[in-house]
Amino acid sequence: MRNKNEAETEDTRDRTLECPECESETLVSDTEHGETVCDDCGLVVEENEIDHGPEWRAFNSTEKNQKSRVGAPTTNMMHDKGLSTNIGWQNKDAYGRSLSSRQREKMQRLRTWNERFRTRDSKERNLKQALGEIDRMASALGLPENVRETASVIYRRALNDDLLPGRSIEGVATSSLYAAARMADTPRSLDEITSVSRVEKDEIARTYRYVVRELKLEIKPADPEQYVPRFASELGLSDEPERRARQLLKNAKEQSVHSGKSPVGLAAAAVYAASLLTNEKVTQNEVSEVANISEVTIRNRYHELLEAEEKAQVP
Repeated sequence: MRNKNEAETEDTRDRTLECPECESETLVSDTEHGETVCDDCGLVVEENEIDHGPEWRAFNSTEKNQKSRVGAPTTNMMHDKGLSTNIGWQNKDAYGRSLSSRQREKMQRLRTWNERFRTRDSKERNLKQALGEIDRMASALGLPENVRETASVIYRRALNDDLLPGRSIEGVATSSLYAAARMADTPRSLDEITSVSRVEKDEIARTYRYVVRELKLEIKPADPEQYVPRFASELGLSDEPERRARQLLKNAKEQSVHSGKSPVGLAAAAVYAASLLTNEKVTQNEVSEVANISEVTIRNRYHELLEAEEKAQVP
């Protein structure tokens, strides 16, 4: 049972949620004046409220960054989650004056020791190298920050579960990025991943299957439609060919044409076919370069998509 003080506190809280004058529940908080006002009758319900915001004002993002006294949020994309201290490389004091030679030597020693403390053991060094690789490859592939964050989490899990012995750091890092891109519905083909990685395609595929199996990652099969917007954008096509390409792929799925076929090849062929059907013609060579697949594959999938389209139109 609740005691008397708890009941009184709850009753007080309930009363503050409504206006004591008109019993309206539309109360508006005016942070500028520290007041809570009834939106219906205008009664000031509470005043002199505590402002939990900063005591300074900023009128643009530059001023906000200069006056803010807190650091960036923690992130899995850094081996220490961004919680360690960085010593700047500029040999200047807080007033912008150059340091003396003795002070410069001292700062250099501090930087050296700081770097050693940031990567104290082999696990930290491993993580630092791997997360650097993930960031490099993600930048080269134009992947968003949420994919990099997910890839970093996958690699950390693989490291904690002791999945790295017998496998290269680069291989597991590449596999983590490949898996993260597919999980975020922004997939990249294995050939694209291989083009920016430092390991071979076979090793990436083998390590990827191992990581997914051991970590029990739930990754859906790649959908050809997920590749269409990127291909259309890189080819400079309008929205109409993109919509037409999606429709071609939907018809292909209904006819089960996509079964056992590369999603990248189907997406490339759909974009090529849609460009011809909407009179925004692009060549097979242009599509081949964007999708990083052969023209022969595009031609084969192109004919299959058109056959599926014809069957879909038959009543």
